[in-house]
Amino acid sequence: MSASAWESKADWDVIVIGAGVGGLVCAAYLAASGRRVVVIEQHDVAGGNGVFRRRSCQLDAGVHYLGDCGPDGILPAILNGLGLRDRVTFLEMDQDGFDRIIMPGLTVDVPAGWSRYRQRLIGVLPREAEGITEFIRVCESIADADRRSLLAQGPETGGGSRGDLLWGRCSLAELFDHCGLSTVARTVLAAQSGNYGAAPRDVSVATHAAVTDHYLRGAYYPAGGGQAMIASLVEVIEAHGGELWTRCAARRVSLDDGGVSGVELADGRQIAAPLVVSNAGYRRTILELCDDGAGFPKDLVARASASTTRLPWAVLYLTLDIALPDLPNANIWWFPSEDLERGYARLHEGVQDELPFVFISFAPVEDGESAGHSSLQVMAMRPPGHAPWGVAGGPADGVRYRRGPAYLQAKRWLTEALLAAAEKAMGPLRDHIVHMEAATPLTHERYRLGSGGTPYGLSSRGKRGRRPDGRPGIGTSVPGLYMVGQSTRFGNGIAGVAVSGIMCASEIIGRSLLPEVHAGATLGDPSLLPERPPGWDPVAVSRGRGRRDPRGLARASALAFDA
Repeated sequence: MSASAWESKADWDVIVIGAGVGGLVCAAYLAASGRRVVVIEQHDVAGGNGVFRRRSCQLDAGVHYLGDCGPDGILPAILNGLGLRDRVTFLEMDQDGFDRIIMPGLTVDVPAGWSRYRQRLIGVLPREAEGITEFIRVCESIADADRRSLLAQGPETGGGSRGDLLWGRCSLAELFDHCGLSTVARTVLAAQSGNYGAAPRDVSVATHAAVTDHYLRGAYYPAGGGQAMIASLVEVIEAHGGELWTRCAARRVSLDDGGVSGVELADGRQIAAPLVVSNAGYRRTILELCDDGAGFPKDLVARASASTTRLPWAVLYLTLDIALPDLPNANIWWFPSEDLERGYARLHEGVQDELPFVFISFAPVEDGESAGHSSLQVMAMRPPGHAPWGVAGGPADGVRYRRGPAYLQAKRWLTEALLAAAEKAMGPLRDHIVHMEAATPLTHERYRLGSGGTPYGLSSRGKRGRRPDGRPGIGTSVPGLYMVGQSTRFGNGIAGVAVSGIMCASEIIGRSLLPEVHAGATLGDPSLLPERPPGWDPVAVSRGRGRRDPRGLARASALAFDA
């Protein structure tokens, strides 16, 4: 962006740091409500874990599947409230089995609906019927109460017994113990824990119940891929007078008399605003963007320094020159052992040469796959920290890692281990690979500056109480500073961070937006949205209006399979 453009846009009502889904949703609602909003993003495109392109394929690094996207869904309501009803649609996965859990001697297809889920589990584990029934009853009750509270226009008193709600604050492992569940049953029930990145001992029942409920309301994939949804949010922001500046990093939040006065950018420029919304993560916001916690109480800064994050993922991206085997429209969760909790314990011990489980996600054919070709992602959780990769720090600290011998060796082992696990789950693949590339937690940190290389935010805020994963809300003790994203109490997955964004906008505007839009209200004006020409490219749109030129951008129309 030219210097004159910067100077002409010096004053804003709100600055949003970070163009992940939470920041974009917040910015879109603020722009639609008449606020002057600018979103600044250090990466080349908006979207957090967005898509990236290679000569043979386009790969989605972030959206694997979404839940609760039916007519009553929360995420569609948030998008529809911005005027995107006709621009963002969702493809339905197999509702009789959207996740396939494969363990030694046991396969379970997870269906939509709590009742069907319970019946399916009891059908494969009949001796566990009593414990499974109690577990499902508690989780469904907590999830129902949480959703009612989220969508309530005022104080919500219905839903969930007091005893069940108290269980919500306990760890998942404690509820397993209460229900007397075996090692196998615990592994099956926590098989999808990769959706929130924590072991049963480290996650609350409330979090597990909410994430499970999210998918049991139906599993979907956004038509056009995750980047199409991101680009639609950018279109809303720009159509209502806001802007997105990519390749624009924040250095610090500027404070004046204890409150927010704007943001200093990495190039030294200052932009002024009385409100700042950070989508940069809890630790980074307090310890880096606020100069080691300037403006925050000392005890909170100490807790932020001691905070931990949830476990990171590693991903192997594969493009094949054949159609996928005859599989349902579902993901695969593959387990080499029936003891998931032991696998998590080994990760926290720093054991690098084991995969406790593997998640395999497939790009849907309806999303533009060429006939006779297919793409998939093979993912596994990795130990926390940088040491397992042979480095003392990460790319967010400026540490170079990509050519280090220890890193390359660990990455080679990881690539082969993920490919071998995929073949055990699906059959032979390697003779049909067109493109293969691995991403480690350091890759994630490099592109997103995410603390710990995780997409899931905080695990603990410096001290462990009875509630294993208590997280902060939207507001902070610094006047004018807000936070959205995975580390807030709303943030689990795409829908969770979208909720954090609309909740933050609600607090700033002083209006209960989520209940309104879920009831059908629309704040955004669809007539302001731009026409989409032939060859409309969501990646180009996601760079922001000032950087839509094609330089350095692989065009979607140029992608071609090379068998």
